Amino acid sequence: MPITFIRVRVFRILMIICLASLWIPYHVNAEDSTKTGSLDALPTLNVKSAILLDAATGQIIYATNENQAFPPASMAKMMTEYMVMDAVKSGKIKWDDIVTTSDYASQVVGSKALLAVGEQLTVKEMFTAMAIYSANDATIALAEYIGGSEDAFAKLLNERARSFGLSKDANFINATGLSRADMAEHASLDLPGETMLTAKDAAIIGWHIVHDHPEALEFTKMKEYKLRDRDDKPMINWDWMVEGNKDNLYLKKYAYEGLDGLKTGHTSEAGFCFTGSAVRNGMRLISTVMGTESEPQRFEETRKLLDYGFNNFELRTIVPANTTLVQMPFITVKKGVLTDLPVVTKSDVRMMVKKGAQSTPYDVKVEILPDEQRTAPIANVTKLGSATITYNGVAEQVDLVSSEQTDEAGWFRLFFRAIGQLIVDLWHSLFG
Repeated sequence: MPITFIRVRVFRILMIICLASLWIPYHVNAEDSTKTGSLDALPTLNVKSAILLDAATGQIIYATNENQAFPPASMAKMMTEYMVMDAVKSGKIKWDDIVTTSDYASQVVGSKALLAVGEQLTVKEMFTAMAIYSANDATIALAEYIGGSEDAFAKLLNERARSFGLSKDANFINATGLSRADMAEHASLDLPGETMLTAKDAAIIGWHIVHDHPEALEFTKMKEYKLRDRDDKPMINWDWMVEGNKDNLYLKKYAYEGLDGLKTGHTSEAGFCFTGSAVRNGMRLISTVMGTESEPQRFEETRKLLDYGFNNFELRTIVPANTTLVQMPFITVKKGVLTDLPVVTKSDVRMMVKKGAQSTPYDVKVEILPDEQRTAPIANVTKLGSATITYNGVAEQVDLVSSEQTDEAGWFRLFFRAIGQLIVDLWHSLFG
């Protein structure tokens, strides 16, 4: 066989080996990427509406039909939980106060703790039954204890909804989220319509719970709770995704790392709903799904949302605290020994960004407080204005505070300062 022919054959074989060595790793990596998901891949959800937001900034990461109102079922109890914790924090009630079950509370339909008429439990016990088992009877008992009646309590819920800036369609007719038909003769005659929330409304309520009353998570993360010593079995948390279920034979496939709340809901009108919250590596996300078709599906769709958030986004500090902004390094103060005080950002400005995204310049818009709020004496770390930082189309506001102090100037200094300013103004008027 000619040597030239052999050389050609060898060369071809070597080329095939080289090409194969290049293709095989690429092929494996391509398969791996489909498993881990692309940074740009949005989850496909089988829901009526959904939203995912960052708890630190309130920034929305994903949303679909988030502004359309639907019956939230027992997710409405998140607002009742908030009001109970608010009452405890303000001192209006105490966790060990005794709450008596009314005839109406004992007869309510749906999920309940089977409270008897006149049965007494502490606020904490009632609250736990509401948070863990979505107990309608315990929820109504708490509403009556705080508001005097469920109707009066529901009016408080609507007032709080307005203070939260919820949508115009947000509405509460009771403390539980039950429909008017389910309430039957107990349905409110004063409050119109049905209880309705958007996915964004539910997530905002969850955001307020996490920020204002994080102690709620100590309740919502419990996988079970035994209400009374005489009870044969504990109440099992309707939230199958709580991390504590990782060792549960039947629920471990739903358990989600870092998930510690917040509230499930289900009625025939609402379908299966869930507002969840999970924290990983210091980043907390809040999700809401509404109108899924089955109990497992609401958790499966939530997992898609949370995975998308944790796998694709990171919380990045855009402007650190104590930063001097070149757009406004000083702010003028009135009647001070110093006429201009240096200012810095009071806190970090953090935003959710895609992992691996390149840093880009940010825009700054500054607003200065009125004269009367910038009048000496001014202590260190006094708010003198604010800055709106816009980064990749997302805006966050931060306070601008003094990094020095100034005393009030004496009349002599102020007099000559006024004379000097008068001369300057006169010069400009004469010579432009």
